[in-house]
Amino acid sequence: MAEEESSLENLKRDYEKLRKKYALPGFKQLNEEFEIEKIAEHETDFVLREIRKHMMDKLIAYLRFIEMLLNPSNAPIFFFALVKGMTAGDKKLLDNLYERLGEFEIDVIALDCRYDEKEEADFINKVVLKWKGIADDMLTLSETLKRNWKQKSGKNERGYFG
Repeated sequence: MAEEESSLENLKRDYEKLRKKYALPGFKQLNEEFEIEKIAEHETDFVLREIRKHMMDKLIAYLRFIEMLLNPSNAPIFFFALVKGMTAGDKKLLDNLYERLGEFEIDVIALDCRYDEKEEADFINKVVLKWKGIADDMLTLSETLKRNWKQKSGKNERGYFG
């Protein structure tokens, strides 16, 4: 008796058909950048919708993090140490990231209201096209945050807590 195909292999096979139909990026690229293999855990007839939703989970997490940095008034104390040493250039980078990520969140409203396979594919391609620039800027932001955290850590070596 032949071995049953794994759910991940089924996902890859289903995705490959859609990749060819809509000129999507390869499964490996999407998986490396957005961990889409996790959607193999549940069956769906709407593979592209599930991939798009999973991609958006990552983008929205970054968007919410940036929101906390831009407006830390209700943020945990952790964020204040990160924001304290930010320069005007750092703020400009945050604003730019916020704008690009916010655009994706607005775009998915229509996708969530009415399913259209081609529009899902177009959105996935749009995200992949813009992702490299966003990821590069997130790495730059990460370095700024590390620098600010180290500066904060160096200042907090006092013995008194109040």
